[in-house]
Amino acid sequence: MDLALLRTFVTVHRAGSFTRAAALLGLSQPAVTSQIRALERQLGRPLFLRYARGVTPTTIGDELAHKVAPHLDALTEITEAGLDRDSVTRTLHLSGPPEFLAERALPALAPLISQGLSIRTSFGPAKEMLSGLADGHHDLTVTTTRPRGGLLTATPLCDEEHVLIAAPHWADQLGGPAVLEAGGVRLLDPIPIVEVHESLPLIARYWSTVFDTKPTASAAVIAGDLRAVLSCVAAGAGLAVLPRYLCADALAGGDVITLLDPPVPPLRTYFLAVRTGTLGLPHIARAQEWLLRTAVDW
Repeated sequence: MDLALLRTFVTVHRAGSFTRAAALLGLSQPAVTSQIRALERQLGRPLFLRYARGVTPTTIGDELAHKVAPHLDALTEITEAGLDRDSVTRTLHLSGPPEFLAERALPALAPLISQGLSIRTSFGPAKEMLSGLADGHHDLTVTTTRPRGGLLTATPLCDEEHVLIAAPHWADQLGGPAVLEAGGVRLLDPIPIVEVHESLPLIARYWSTVFDTKPTASAAVIAGDLRAVLSCVAAGAGLAVLPRYLCADALAGGDVITLLDPPVPPLRTYFLAVRTGTLGLPHIARAQEWLLRTAVDW
């Protein structure tokens, strides 16, 4: 059986679409369709059910993918390992939240630069970055959204704790965590809110988890970067909810104060997402392994 046909088949199976598979393979959609039809003729069985928005594998298609995909991935790994030894550098296209990449991922990957790795970064929201990963624009994506489907594979990287912070004078005015714990969330109403989006994603999640309610006020300041949110809070603009790793130095230096220490703080998990099968490429596998190893101490 032609390995090229099997490679196309596995890519379509993972992508769920002839169009997306064609883009990943660098082929035209008619070429992909033709190859799948040729494979179906060889087997005498349909491999996919065609729909307006993509394809769904038949039971025969699922069985074939389960059998051949690991072997094709192994062949890719063997081939790419040889290319990697002959290459001076390999470029990793990394995407994810700008703050996490800046504060965590990029510093962690710095030692690999001296080993010949080049890095290109893209920043953006999870949905946009995962879509770019699926389309082949990125190699490795840091995300707080676990992707679904067979095209992308995600591995838990680390958990981040969210903390409720404000400048010291707001904390003094409030009277301390014990007062807030006794008096409830309404004591926070006079303090302006600083957030990254009008929907208040961090505040709303914290309010729901800790106070079992929804925020009633809108934000006084919207800053699209969490580092800008921290700067505003440290300057006295109001309160915010931020990942602890991002504001640890500001907390240690007294620039901001934790307003509350709940028994079970809100946590959010980061994942490392790749296109299924691409960990056979040494530079992607090395970067993923390095990040997972470093994240143990985060």
